[in-house]
Amino acid sequence: MTTTAKSSGTATSPRISARIGAIAESLTLSLDAKAKALRAQGRPVIIYGAGEPDFATPDYIVQAAVAACSVPANHHYTPNGGFAELRAAIAAKTARDSGYQVKPEQVMVTNGGKQAIYEAFATILSPGDEVIVPAPYWTTYPESIKLAGGVPVPVVADETTGYRVSLEQLEAARTERTTAVLFVSPSNPTGAVYPREQVEQIGRWALEHDLWVITDEIYEHLVYDDVEFHSMPVLVPELADRCLIVNGVAKTYAMTGWRVGWLIGPADVIKAAINLQSHATSNVCNVAQAAALAAVSGDLSAVAGFREIFDRRRHTIVSMLNEIPGVTCPMPEGAFYAYPSVKGILGKQLRGRRPATTLELADLMLNEIEVAVIPGEAFGTPGYLRMSYALGDEELAEGVRRMQQLFAEAAD
Repeated sequence: MTTTAKSSGTATSPRISARIGAIAESLTLSLDAKAKALRAQGRPVIIYGAGEPDFATPDYIVQAAVAACSVPANHHYTPNGGFAELRAAIAAKTARDSGYQVKPEQVMVTNGGKQAIYEAFATILSPGDEVIVPAPYWTTYPESIKLAGGVPVPVVADETTGYRVSLEQLEAARTERTTAVLFVSPSNPTGAVYPREQVEQIGRWALEHDLWVITDEIYEHLVYDDVEFHSMPVLVPELADRCLIVNGVAKTYAMTGWRVGWLIGPADVIKAAINLQSHATSNVCNVAQAAALAAVSGDLSAVAGFREIFDRRRHTIVSMLNEIPGVTCPMPEGAFYAYPSVKGILGKQLRGRRPATTLELADLMLNEIEVAVIPGEAFGTPGYLRMSYALGDEELAEGVRRMQQLFAEAAD
C-alpha cells in the first residue's frame, strides 16, 4: 500500500503566516554570524559587524550574578515586570543620569532592549498606525513596528546634515495616520547626537500634534568631546505622558549577552506592557536581573574607561577612512559606529566585479579582503557602510588598511 505525505502547505494555507513572513531577517546578525563562521574556519576575518563592546563585563557585576545563583528565591518565578528592587534602582539611575524623575511602577524590565522596543510599539499601536522613523535607522525598528501592526514611515538624513533629520522633514512625513515618532540619540548606526535645541524642538512638535515619542537612550553614556546627551521628556516635561523610553545595560556596561533592558513610560502603559510580557516570556532571568541591579546601582567609573578607549578608536577609524578617495565619513559624536558613505566606490571595477550596491560591496570585501561590514541597506540608506569600532585597536587599523588597499584598485 502506498501512502502519500500530507501537503505541508498550499496556495491558500501557507506554512508561515503573512505577518511573520513579512519580517526581514536581521542583516546585522546574519552577516556577523557568517563572518564568525569564517573566522572559526581559521580565516583572518576582521569583523566590524554586530554592535557590542569588546570588553568583559566588569567583575563586580559578574560576582553579583554568581552570588545570585545560590539564592533559592532566584530558582523560581519572579514578578513579570522585574524585581521590585531593580525597578526602583532603574528609576534612581534614570534620575541620576538624565534628570528624568520616574516612579518604579513606571519601569518594566525586559529581555534586552529589543523586547522593550517591540512591546512599546505593540502596546500603543493599532493596525495601520504610522510611525515616523528617521533613517539611517537600526534594522530592528521598522520590523518591530510592522510586527506590532504599524506602518514605518522613513525620513532620510545624510552626511550633509550629520545624519540628523530636520523638523521640516518630520512635518512633511506626518499624516492623519501618524501615531508616533521614533527618536534615537545617540544613534545606531551613525553615531549622530542631536543638540539640546533640536531635541526640545522635536519634542514640542510631537506634543503639539499629540504624537507618542518612543526614544531609545541605550547609548546615553557614549558621547564624546563636548557633546551632551539630552533626554527629551526632561527638556519637554509636558511630553512625559506621551513618551516611552527604551534603555538597558548592554552597551553601557558591556553586557550584551546578559539580555536585560527596560521600558519607562506612563504607569498605565507600562502596566499593559507587563500584561503582554506575562504571556510572552514572563520574568527576565533572575540571575541576569541581579547582575543588572549591581550595574545600575554602581558608579560609572568602568563606563568612563570604556568611553576613553572608544574615543581613541573613533579618531583612528574616521581619519583612516577619510584618507580613501571616494569615501566620506563624518566624525560620529556618540555610540561606537562610523557610517561612511562609499558612493564614490560603487560602480567601479574591483577584482573583476563592479559592485552596484553596498550589499554587493560588503560581499566583495568579505570574500576578497576578509573584512566584514554591514551594508547601508540594513539601515534604510544604501550607499553607506556601518563599521563598529568596538574591536581591538590593531584589528581596527588593519581592517581599514585592507580597505585602503582594495579601494585603491577601483577603476572606471
